[in-house]
Amino acid sequence: MNVVILAAGMGKRMQSALPKVLHPLAGKPLLLHVIDTARTLAPSKLCVIYGHGGAAVPEAVERQNTGAHAKIDTALQEPQLGTGHAVMQAVPQLDENAPTLILYGDVPLTTADSLKRLAEAAGSDKLGILTVEQANPFGLGRIVREGGDIRRIVEEKDATPDERAIREINSGIMVVPTRHLKKWLAALSNNNAQGEYYLTDIVAQAVADGVKVVSSQPSGEWEVAGVNSKVQLAELERRHQLNIAQALLEKGVHLLDPARIDVRGELICGRDVTIDVGCVFEGKVELADGVSVGAHSVLVNARVAAGASIKPFCHIEEAVVGPKSVIGPYARLRPGTELAEDVHIGNFVEIKNSQIAAHSKANHLAYVGDATVGSRVNIGAGTITCNYDGANKFRTVIEDDAFIGSDSQLVAPVTVGKGATLGAGTTLTKDAPAGQLTISRSKQMTIENWKRPVKVKKA
Repeated sequence: MNVVILAAGMGKRMQSALPKVLHPLAGKPLLLHVIDTARTLAPSKLCVIYGHGGAAVPEAVERQNTGAHAKIDTALQEPQLGTGHAVMQAVPQLDENAPTLILYGDVPLTTADSLKRLAEAAGSDKLGILTVEQANPFGLGRIVREGGDIRRIVEEKDATPDERAIREINSGIMVVPTRHLKKWLAALSNNNAQGEYYLTDIVAQAVADGVKVVSSQPSGEWEVAGVNSKVQLAELERRHQLNIAQALLEKGVHLLDPARIDVRGELICGRDVTIDVGCVFEGKVELADGVSVGAHSVLVNARVAAGASIKPFCHIEEAVVGPKSVIGPYARLRPGTELAEDVHIGNFVEIKNSQIAAHSKANHLAYVGDATVGSRVNIGAGTITCNYDGANKFRTVIEDDAFIGSDSQLVAPVTVGKGATLGAGTTLTKDAPAGQLTISRSKQMTIENWKRPVKVKKA
């Protein structure tokens, strides 16, 4: 199968310098949603027609030319003279022996199942159209039937009052026998209210040539909804997120409110996972059995092992959380963080590029960066690892069973030995020996007869 994706529109109503098809839905450009769906059909040829937006669209397409997928070609439509003219630009790249599926870069939610049903209905010798009935079809092309058979498609501006009363509309998505498509495109005329070459005019040509025209319907009206404004983009974002939420619910995930979750990538959940309101998941996130995620947490490319609890308002990015660990509230795990079993990271604690072994804890107001922390370590409130000298990063090692007193600074590179204790307020610049108390603080003094300054009254 050939696939042609039309992505040349300007998108004036988006009120943006960014080409319309590159606006994000669920964290991914509209066009890439369409490309990903098209690739599930294993097309032999895939071509994107671009126009407005300069090099931005072909550059975005080129970044998708990786892996085992068929290469995506691009073709420039300049000037933009309608949908028929757009498809003409792809003609030299099409395999005449395979049918051609025509998609739109601003219609992101069409499912692979709907496209497969359309392709099956069209076969190799029929023209297939994805149609849908709408209560208010204003502005859309109508499907004109005679005796139940599709005879032509008429655009709103060219329709008679009777034709405007038709509720079955053309989504624009078609499967066409390619050898016929080439001939029909060459015969298109722009003698219409818009002065454009309408792709829809090939339907009447198919009827005239005795090629049967068939239709197929998507599972939901939202599958053929396009984006022409930020309002429509927001509406489709909510529709898409609701679809994801419903799929998660069907798999047994407990969502406190299906209307308040955002998945901008892939979310993989085990059994008995609970997700509170306002959570955002980006990239690939894995939540194992029994994980709970508190309200308004953000997880980016993270793995959370079984039984772990993420309390509200946490930010976890490119990190691994071990089983039965407790994170937050208001904790931040930065890239390179790996926590083992039963690790406790509390409120306003930040961990970066560090490995923390089982049963260790940093419960309050701490920064642990570029560190290797052993098991059963207690990191007191206000502790920081001083890992950066302004030019280079250095590593801190805290061995098993160490106790780090509150308000300590560990100036890397430094090692705290097994079972060592640092007294509160210690600034550690040399290794602390195992099993001993290390302390550095100025001697406490009381100054007798000292009086606090008093504000001088102005004359």
